[in-house]
Amino acid sequence: MCGFIRFSQSSRAALAAFIGTTAEFYDFYTYATASALVLGDVFFPSNNHFVSTLASFATFAVGFIARPLSGAMFGHWGDKLGRKKMLLLTMFLMGVVTTGIGLLPPYSSIGIWAPVFLIVLRVLQGIAVGGEWGGAILMSSEHAPEGRKMFFASLPQMGSPAGLLLSLLAFRLVTSLDQSSFLSWGWRLPFLAGFAPLIVGMAIRFGVNESPEFVRMKAKKKIAKTPIHEVLKSHWHQILFAAAATTIGSAGFFFTNTFIISYATTYLLMPKSLILNCLFVVTVVQLVSQPISALLAERIGEARFLTGAAILSMFTPYPMFILINTGHPVAIVLGISFAVVVLSAIYAVVAGFMTYAFPPHLRYSGISIAYQLCVTIAGGTTPLIGTIIAQHYQGKWLPLAFFFSFLSSISLVGIMGLARLKSGKSHIALQLVSTADATLNARLEARKAKPARG
Repeated sequence: MCGFIRFSQSSRAALAAFIGTTAEFYDFYTYATASALVLGDVFFPSNNHFVSTLASFATFAVGFIARPLSGAMFGHWGDKLGRKKMLLLTMFLMGVVTTGIGLLPPYSSIGIWAPVFLIVLRVLQGIAVGGEWGGAILMSSEHAPEGRKMFFASLPQMGSPAGLLLSLLAFRLVTSLDQSSFLSWGWRLPFLAGFAPLIVGMAIRFGVNESPEFVRMKAKKKIAKTPIHEVLKSHWHQILFAAAATTIGSAGFFFTNTFIISYATTYLLMPKSLILNCLFVVTVVQLVSQPISALLAERIGEARFLTGAAILSMFTPYPMFILINTGHPVAIVLGISFAVVVLSAIYAVVAGFMTYAFPPHLRYSGISIAYQLCVTIAGGTTPLIGTIIAQHYQGKWLPLAFFFSFLSSISLVGIMGLARLKSGKSHIALQLVSTADATLNARLEARKAKPARG
């Protein structure tokens, strides 16, 4: 009976993490897609489309600025008060903010206040996502059965492609409207629709127990007094390498799912519906491939799997751009899918890989700071940098491919560094065990050698 209950809570925690991250990433990708398609025209009108798009992507990047602070804040309280409370709070905040963006008046109505309010809401959105990721990973992995923690840690990562699918579907529907209707009210519908998954996600998360590892720590009074200070002081190496390891898994998505929309419609003159349809198919492929990648990594070893995937990812942008530039839908899907399957393999596995590089009482803080640091530096700026490169080298895709390869190489360095730190800890632990065994054996031998009394 206990085993059944434990399995039931494991499944429920994984489902709650998946539904919750799907709802939050739907909100996040809705903003990302809108920033590529429409927000520049609505909130930053200009005679120069490049300037409007750049301003729109700048607000997209602004949302990332709050994320390291948010990750540290929610990580701190998640390690002190529990994972579940933080997840409920971040989900509620995300839903309210996204609805607010959908109701925000345009520049033509309230002038400069429109972009000001947009930036404020975008920062709040970044704060919500900054606290969500780490808690979702921990609730799923710390509820997981023994031997399956790595796979269960990958399940919340599926919320990213699932949220993107819903977002792309929503925009596919509204972009079928005429341009005037789309600019005036159509683009708001995907934001307003984000309130529905919020309700579902909140209901499921209320039914999940607190993480058993946190409950045990609390019972044994092993809760850290100042988690942020402790993790920054004693585990800063892990934070830096973990942040680097997640680079392509984070920035790569914004490259292939946000920047590519702008690139295809602006420089290749593709219809919006064509690139959105192609990305929809690519995201279905990603959603299917991620759990397969996690299962494969469990079989061959996470470090080996991640290293191979990072090396392969460095070579994927070249065939991707060659196929995208053909303009043929099948070729576009194949090209982007190749890059996305590889980078999503890293994204799926690296969560669990970095989670267990930190001790339980500092885990929420450690992984949140690392991930949000990476997302802020690499993820938020990727569409912006890509737009600048594309504008400067118009008609040339090779500089964009080099940029993608560079992001992959950063992940490779981080994965190798984190693997070395983890193996070093294992080596030290084995040495301590060997020393203890040797000492115990020596004592036993000494007892046997003593002559019996009397």
